[in-house]
Amino acid sequence: MKIAPIKNSSDYKKALERLEFIFEAKKDTEEGDELEILAMVIDKYESEHFPIDMPDPIAAITFRMEQLGLKQKDLVEIIGFKSRVSEIMNKKRKLTLEMIRKLHKKLNIPTEVLIQEY
Repeated sequence: MKIAPIKNSSDYKKALERLEFIFEAKKDTEEGDELEILAMVIDKYESEHFPIDMPDPIAAITFRMEQLGLKQKDLVEIIGFKSRVSEIMNKKRKLTLEMIRKLHKKLNIPTEVLIQEY
């Protein structure tokens, strides 16, 4: 087992190929240990070179609504009046702290996503 830091795209490609080759390795074996460490090294490289930004708060709400099969009218009990829901979803009005708390609690959307500027 020889694992080194990933320094460039060539190293990254080789690491992915090796990971794929040993992917079914049993835990607590030499290859299993290599798999675990290699996954950490790949994750670090990907985090640095392919960062994923948090979603826009309204996009996160829309996505969660789709997952739960909700319509805008279902947000009335969380946000307030139907017109207010429409303003929020069309980005004409900002979310308040109370709305953020309720959306987090009812829809399980992380607060760090909801508090972002948009």
